[in-house]
Amino acid sequence: MKTASPLPDDFHGRPFTVAEAAAVGVSSKRLRHRSLAALGRGIRSQDPVPGLPLSVRVRPFIEVNERCAASHHTAAELGSLPARQAKEGPEMYHVIRPEGAAHLNRPHVIVHRMKLYDDEVTLLDGIPITTPERTWLDLAEMLSVDELVVAGDSCVRVPRREFDGRDLPLCSLGDLQRMIDRHRGKRGIRRAREAIKLIRVGSDSPQESMLRLAIVRARLPEPELNVPIIDDGGARHHEPDLSYRKYRIGIEYEGEHHGDEGQIVRDIARSERYTALGWTEVRISKRHMHDDARAAVAKVRTALVQAGWRPGG
Repeated sequence: MKTASPLPDDFHGRPFTVAEAAAVGVSSKRLRHRSLAALGRGIRSQDPVPGLPLSVRVRPFIEVNERCAASHHTAAELGSLPARQAKEGPEMYHVIRPEGAAHLNRPHVIVHRMKLYDDEVTLLDGIPITTPERTWLDLAEMLSVDELVVAGDSCVRVPRREFDGRDLPLCSLGDLQRMIDRHRGKRGIRRAREAIKLIRVGSDSPQESMLRLAIVRARLPEPELNVPIIDDGGARHHEPDLSYRKYRIGIEYEGEHHGDEGQIVRDIARSERYTALGWTEVRISKRHMHDDARAAVAKVRTALVQAGWRPGG
């Protein structure tokens, strides 16, 4: 077979549809050349580059499947929602095919045939994707209650523009409840109903959410989330990840970045502020989170008891 003619630069290293290639003049003969891998009917790829963004990898699979939208774990990853999933085997993309649409069976695609309303689909970088609240409800089919709470906390948290580039939540608790009410009888709906009772506005990370759930499950008082410390003079200070204002206890979850030299300096200054304000700081790290955060819960319980809390009090 003759050497294939070069493709447009934009097609190198990524999957693309036959339709978009034909639109820029790529011949059908060139699209049949053995140098191109067929990823299913209507999709081709030449020398895929590792590490391509998910939006680039999934786009052609959505474009060739009319009336479909990225959903479940795929929508969660695209929308930056935390959701555990198995990474074994070839990558598969989740899509919803609305009820009434023709049956769809393609490689690399997990098709979910279910009811999908127009207002449950949005566009992300031009790709149809289920809205955060619908994605959350679909994840109820696959996640545990705790994992669903983590995803829900992420949906409703109020972001900081300086860190996130936005200051509005992905959706509200009311939006999540509306999905539950709209899709009665849907698979996972009982888990969703249980999880929504535990979702809180204010958790800034999955680790903070899991720590809060472990604390509540251990029958300790439920802490507040990212509430600023106000001193006796009314001055506003930093916001602990979790806190008990009544007992002047702040709980800080320290991620991997807390090993950075600059962060260590900031952490020491924060500890000094706690002491100056008459508060107790409880520092939690990944090593405290094993076995349902038993070690973390023990540290929090000790601080509460020392501050005057008693079980049942």
